[in-house]
Parts: sequence; structure tokens; C-alpha cells
Amino acid sequence: MLTIHTADLLIPGGGRPSLPGGAVLVEGRQLAAVEVYDDLVAAHPSARVRRWPGVLTPGLLAPHGPELLEQSYHPDPREDLGTEPLTGEALASLDMTDTRWGASARRGVQRLLAQGTVAVVGPLRRPAVIDAVHRSGLTIEHSSSEEPLIPLLPGMEATFAAFETPDLTACVATVIKGRLLHRRR
Repeated sequence: MLTIHTADLLIPGGGRPSLPGGAVLVEGRQLAAVEVYDDLVAAHPSARVRRWPGVLTPGLLAPHGPELLEQSYHPDPREDLGTEPLTGEALASLDMTDTRWGASARRGVQRLLAQGTVAVVGPLRRPAVIDAVHRSGLTIEHSSSEEPLIPLLPGMEATFAAFETPDLTACVATVIKGRLLHRRR
């Protein structure tokens, strides 16, 4: 199935100029085209269309993967531990099993996806955390860089995020390998 994702502005990365009214055509796990929305709709009238406010970008890289996922506990809403991640003495006081680390990492990954994150910098060492990250579709990078991870170009993976504002702080959608993994309601 073909899906067109569009926003007011597309920032493709990879040294390419921004494209007002830009859109990407997703076919399976890859980008089939990156063009102006009107041109894509004309060429693919039966494609599903997802309109996002603001900006489409290659997504964000979380530079502190171990700190976010292996040195913080993301509480289960059913626990009486609050809603913010626990670190330091609060974390040390918990009985952390592999199962609990895995569940915490899954909740942490959901927080990252809600921020437009498509990759984290490792290394990650706990197998339950690594498994949660891989299952989510996030990639684990070995170093941080200033360049976007995967530019929005035809033939590349369909991995990107949509942000309501140009400062990239209000994520409305995160797509990884063609799958819509986060959508703000």
C-alpha cells in the first residue's frame, strides 16, 4: 500500500534544501519518492494521505541511550511510583529483574518515539533493554553526529518524524521503516 505523508515543510537532510509543501511517498519500508505534495497526489491518486502539521524531518537521535534506558526506571502506571523516570537512590531501592528492565525499556522507548526519536546512541548492555529497543524499530548507533541519520531520499528507509513546530519540540508522528509507531492524539 502506498502512503503519502505531507507537512507544511519537508526538511530532507543530506544537504538537500527544504521543500515547502513537501511530501514523501512510502511503499513498504522505503521511500519511493520525495516531492511536492501536489505532484505526488497527481502521480498516485489512490495512495492513502496522512497530513501532519508543521515539519517532516529524518527524526531525532537520542544521544544518551544507556542513561535513558539502562540507568533510569520508567514506572508502570499501575505502580505507585509517579510518572517520571527514577534514577539514583530511587532506582537503587527497586528490585530490578531482567523482566522489569525490559518493561521499563518498552515504556522508555514509547517516550522516545513520542519525542520523534528514531535512534539511540549506545552501547546498551542489558539484553532485555536491547531486545525492547530492537523490537520497537529504533536503531542503536555507536556514536552521535550532527547529521540526520537517514536522509529523506528515494530508495532510503521510510524513517522520519513530523513536528508541529519548527523547533522540533512537539512531535505529532514518528514513522520507522514505514510503520507509524507514534501518533499524537
